[in-house]
Amino acid sequence: MRILITGGAGFIGSHLAENCLKNGDEVYVIDDLSTGSMDNIRFLQKVPEYKDRFFVHINTILNNDLMLELTGICDVVYHLAAAVGVQTILEKPLESIVTNIQGTEKVLEMCNKFKKRVLIASTSEVYGKHMHAPLVETDNIIYGPSSKFRWSYAASKLMDEFTALAYHRTKHLKVVITRLFNTVGPRQTGAYGMVIPRFVEQALKNEPITVFGDGTQTRTFTYVKDAVTALIKLMGSNQATGEVFNVGGIEEISILDLAKRIIEMTGSSSTIELIPYEKAFGKDFEDMQRRVPGVGKLESVTGFSPDKSLSFILSEVIGYIKNK
Repeated sequence: MRILITGGAGFIGSHLAENCLKNGDEVYVIDDLSTGSMDNIRFLQKVPEYKDRFFVHINTILNNDLMLELTGICDVVYHLAAAVGVQTILEKPLESIVTNIQGTEKVLEMCNKFKKRVLIASTSEVYGKHMHAPLVETDNIIYGPSSKFRWSYAASKLMDEFTALAYHRTKHLKVVITRLFNTVGPRQTGAYGMVIPRFVEQALKNEPITVFGDGTQTRTFTYVKDAVTALIKLMGSNQATGEVFNVGGIEEISILDLAKRIIEMTGSSSTIELIPYEKAFGKDFEDMQRRVPGVGKLESVTGFSPDKSLSFILSEVIGYIKNK
């Protein structure tokens, strides 16, 4: 099968590309390297058996001619290209909105032209300010005011979902939407505010671990290879067409307890420093207090649900960063 992955040099995209290549697929990647990195996929380019099956284009998904060519060549499209990380959203709000909304519109337009099945990677951020758990795909959406630019990312990804579903309902395009919950693992960088690699890097250097807010906010983390397995299974399921699925992990933990566990697992002498949100991100930031996925729908359709423990995930990330 020929597979196009937008954002394929990114953290998740690179793992997806690796999995597809191992499965014998022909993989085409397009990435503008705004948050992705050639370091994530360079090793794949060096594998002799992948030489004639792995093609990388450093370009934007807004390039009409290139997207026309790549979408026409491929059988299915995984759309992972997006603005990534809280810091990116706050520092480049307009660029982030354009990337998310116009980029997804372009991908859907091309997939519709060639009637290619497409998976749209959305985010748990679309749920907004809910406090209950678990979050399920039919929950209402609750956002803060537009003056808090933190919500622009969630709103732009929700608009991606609306657009994809509209293509399905009016054009009968075969789309699948996945809401990813804090996907983590080897190759992820702390450069864009991703909490686990940032904490691990600080702990390994015995630097203070900087926890934003009071640390009582909770998250559930998903191992990247579990997330990739879920994406592939959903892409292969006709029952998933036109539907939205949570893809998330199994263990809820507060950010403060996460910092403590990382200190313990690394044997670090780091202390924990609480940084007020306003000092860390400015006045435009507002956080979600809780994010826990319900994955019953994913399991019912694919027979699969992520099952890697947080301790396993942390050990993988710690080992990767140590070796790097």
